[in-house]
Amino acid sequence: MSVTAHTILRDVFGYRSFRPGQEAIIETITGGEDVLAVMPTGAGKSLCFQIPAILDRRLTVVVSPLVALIDDQAAALRANGVSVAAIHSGHDREFNVAEWKRVRAGDVSLLYMSPERLMTPRMIAALQQIGAGLFVVDEAHCISKWGANFRPEYERLGELKSAFPEAGIAAFTATADRATQADIAEKLFSGRGRIVVQGFDRPNLYLAVEPKRDWKRQLITFLKDRRDESGVVYCLSRRATDETAELLAGEGFNAIAYHAGHAPEVRKANQARFMRENAIMVATVAFGMGIDKPDIRFVCHLNLPASMEAYYQEIGRAGRDGMPADTQLFFGLDDVRLRRQFIENDGEDREHILREHKRLDALLAYAEAPGCRRVSLLAYFDEEAGPCGHCDNCYAPPKVIDGTREAQALFGIIEGTGETFGGAHIVDVLRGLETEKIRSNGHERLKGYGAGGAKTKTYWQAFVRQAVAGRYLSINIQKFGALELTARGKSVLAGQSAFELREIVISTRDKPASRPKRSAPSLSARDETLLSALKSLRLEFARERSVPAYVIFSDATLMEMASARPGTLDELASVNGVGPKKLGEFGSAFLALTRG
Repeated sequence: MSVTAHTILRDVFGYRSFRPGQEAIIETITGGEDVLAVMPTGAGKSLCFQIPAILDRRLTVVVSPLVALIDDQAAALRANGVSVAAIHSGHDREFNVAEWKRVRAGDVSLLYMSPERLMTPRMIAALQQIGAGLFVVDEAHCISKWGANFRPEYERLGELKSAFPEAGIAAFTATADRATQADIAEKLFSGRGRIVVQGFDRPNLYLAVEPKRDWKRQLITFLKDRRDESGVVYCLSRRATDETAELLAGEGFNAIAYHAGHAPEVRKANQARFMRENAIMVATVAFGMGIDKPDIRFVCHLNLPASMEAYYQEIGRAGRDGMPADTQLFFGLDDVRLRRQFIENDGEDREHILREHKRLDALLAYAEAPGCRRVSLLAYFDEEAGPCGHCDNCYAPPKVIDGTREAQALFGIIEGTGETFGGAHIVDVLRGLETEKIRSNGHERLKGYGAGGAKTKTYWQAFVRQAVAGRYLSINIQKFGALELTARGKSVLAGQSAFELREIVISTRDKPASRPKRSAPSLSARDETLLSALKSLRLEFARERSVPAYVIFSDATLMEMASARPGTLDELASVNGVGPKKLGEFGSAFLALTRG
């Protein structure tokens, strides 16, 4: 590896060594080969293209999906003394013209743009005159209809290779299975570049799933000890987002709402507030792509995500600083029905619809898995792992029992009612209720009527959910959510195979799920006091410059300062994340605290 790249890492960004995988990707880019890099969130993908950009005398153009992300990354680069320009619709024309003049004069190493701004005939022609050396496509899964968060405007990026045949293409994402990887590579560089998969494991994330009962109480319980932390709560609809934010605000949480129904200026203000405060962002999936806030300590889903890829991407926003963070998914059978309905309504491409149903199947299997969740999650991305010891199933293993007789009773009711009714009615028949719907259909005369009366409604709802997740039952959206037997279900009903399930424990107590305490790097009480003072000083500098606090120094850098207590500028310079530019600008002020 070139000494120059290591020098830039140390003298510009203030780090002593590369993270795993970074060197190989930098070598590929500087060697002139196109590359798609699949790296877990928090693995340091930005340095993989920022260092080659500084090394190359030609312009590097970075395509990014969000204006806020562009501004935050540009601010972080400027804080390290890197010359960078950002042109987007969030700036007025005068500012964008001034930025372009700097680009044309050769005064900048990197130019950040949105795909909409880049892919115009005028901009393409202007960049062809300058001669761009590298195009970087961030959040590259957006280019693929097979990936999470597809954005039609990204598709035109496939034209870059023909418009700039001498320029390199480097694409980055944290979320892409094999099919999506191949699709991205084919669209961006006709599949002739290199695909580097750094891995998908995020060992600092604690994974947990819980059946949805009383979601408001469950959410408040989950957040009980997290009032002073930043986190994201994902909701399925705009209405639920506003309702949840109001609920949390009423409980004394610093909660912010974000969804596409808000005016652009409101979304911008709310996102800026979240980036600068310890707050809970309650949002639809309209929020989050490319969010670069490193100290998000939890991500909570109040509904089932769209797919395993979407789930992985969304939980990936937690713990980007490498420190422990929590994930929590609450879901119920209604979530499954809604997701199936969304898939069926997503156009006329039956191959795409079938693929999305299978992806949802994988997420359901993960949610109801009796074993290690990390093993299940990584297996989806073709990555092998042993039990992690750091998920709810490892920490408090569920008991797996034989449920064949109960399954046969349930499946018999579904068959006897003609496979035309939803879960609520099926459970009512099984429990022997006397409803108008049961009487009008004559279902009280079925052989299995009342066979499940000893169990509660909540129990049978959980049983049905496991049967759907295990693909013994399917939900027919065209028949308004009717439960139908699959081949596996029919085999159980015929006595040809068994049905195993996670033991269903019904509790009326509202208590948080068992999980270990976070094992963050420990500091003494004295060091914790210093860390608090360092964070306060960092916040002052951030407010003066109107940038997120992490642009000044990351939490990890401040923790190292608090622990090492440097007494000279040279000692402060040895702390990871303290480069020459930041040392000169902020060093004396922070040193006054660490020496005290």
